[in-house]
Amino acid sequence: MKIIVSGYSGYMGKEVVKALEKGYCGSELRGGIDIMLKDETTDIPVARSFEEAEALFPKGSFDCIIDFSHHSAVSGLLAYARKVGAPVVVATTGHTESELSEISAAAKDIPIFFSANMSVGVAVLVKLAKTAAAMLPDAEIEIIEKHHDRKLDAPSGTAVMLFDEIKTVRPNATAVYGRSGHGKRHFDDIGIHAIRMGNVVGEHEVILATPTETISLKHEAHDRALFAEGAIVAASFLYKMDKGLYNMHDIMKD
Repeated sequence: MKIIVSGYSGYMGKEVVKALEKGYCGSELRGGIDIMLKDETTDIPVARSFEEAEALFPKGSFDCIIDFSHHSAVSGLLAYARKVGAPVVVATTGHTESELSEISAAAKDIPIFFSANMSVGVAVLVKLAKTAAAMLPDAEIEIIEKHHDRKLDAPSGTAVMLFDEIKTVRPNATAVYGRSGHGKRHFDDIGIHAIRMGNVVGEHEVILATPTETISLKHEAHDRALFAEGAIVAASFLYKMDKGLYNMHDIMKD
């Protein structure tokens, strides 16, 4: 399976490249796309624009794109992927409503895997949090996420994903991003707290508390390679699928 890495020179792009060079999951590095690169030399073919990508990586020359670039690049990425008929693993976060709509629209033409977190462990956390929220209807809920000081979006896409999944069983839930000022907490509030410091790879914790007990569900990533490997597993899954929009829950059912 030949892979193109979008966001080739970024932190996560480099992790995907390392895993591909090791042949993880039977994969192979075909090349990269990075609109932030200018005159830098690279050891492999890297397109500096999506127009250049059409020439470097035409239809049939690779099997899937893994995108760890920036959410603002998704329009150009999807346009290119549609032209060449390539599946795309969208691993970026922080998308606008318009960009999310573009992803959904593109999935009518090509297979797209879209998840705010590429960890199977996080998918388990999301499922457990939803179950706990449903089984403890009297519990107040808070979400805490921690990341390195270079992360651009806050709260994390994973924290938002946790809230969205909990909301399916708590339809009156309201997201409260941090807290300031005065006033009593409302029961339906779900606080989402973002911490940015040091070199924290990624931690997500869901706390559920009733007057008589507290449950804490937590996932901690120890190495960014976790997300790179998960994205390659997603690409391997997507390669076998027809057009449509897929996520980590689909892999867990596979």
